[in-house]
Amino acid sequence: MLTVSGCSNHEEVLYSIKKKLTISEGGTKESEVIKREVELPPKALSAEVKEESPWSLVWNDDFDSYDFKRRWNLQDWASDKNEELQYYSPDNLKIRDGHLVIQSKKERFKERSYTSGAITTEDLFEFTYGKVEIRAKIPEGTGIFPALWLVNSNNEKWLPEIDIMENIGQVPNEIYFVVHWTDSNGEKQRDYSTYTSETNFSDDFHTYGLIWEKENISWTLDGEVVFETKMYSPDTPLFLYINTAIGGTWPGPPDPNDSSTKEFLIDYVRVYQANSKEG
Repeated sequence: MLTVSGCSNHEEVLYSIKKKLTISEGGTKESEVIKREVELPPKALSAEVKEESPWSLVWNDDFDSYDFKRRWNLQDWASDKNEELQYYSPDNLKIRDGHLVIQSKKERFKERSYTSGAITTEDLFEFTYGKVEIRAKIPEGTGIFPALWLVNSNNEKWLPEIDIMENIGQVPNEIYFVVHWTDSNGEKQRDYSTYTSETNFSDDFHTYGLIWEKENISWTLDGEVVFETKMYSPDTPLFLYINTAIGGTWPGPPDPNDSSTKEFLIDYVRVYQANSKEG
């Protein structure tokens, strides 16, 4: 739909200048009228054409201050998923230069050898269908596992689940897009895509996105659709989950000689929902 605002009609205005010429010698010879038609500059046509967006922003965080603690649950527990090695500590979540910084460290803490950070919107903000955009810079390192996902809070298996972006830190030019669910027999199912690029995604920020619709899920990278599926689309509210895991069955163990702090930087998180009733 196009909306036109500030538009007005205008007319070309003509006017005449009349001048009587007088001859000094011999008196007035004849009145001579000169008519000059002048076109006035037309009024500025202030017509601004705007395309109405099909999406409305319903939730966001730009991480400009520690107010983010009101919007997120800061995780404080030893991960028991997938044989991971980290303890999620709120102390590993920082705000720096307008970014959320999720730090992952090699350190002993509460019987774990590594600490990391995670945040969720469980019970604070959950939604069904919409568009998500997350601008982030992922960490690099063996056994490092950053992820942006949507999770179900009403199922002990955490399903259904939509992974907006997953990465295995030792392969920084590959990212994964996945949807997980259980079928009518209770069997786990998934559809996914592996995106391989010449780009090292840990070198800079990229925008990882998702368009979640009733019959379709599309994943976007820097605004371009890179994967779609119609195999399954959840019809239940999901919440946001952002974290960096360490080790586990998929990424494997971290490098024992690497003691550097890894940082997952989040610039913003934005959630939109469709303007149309059908959406």
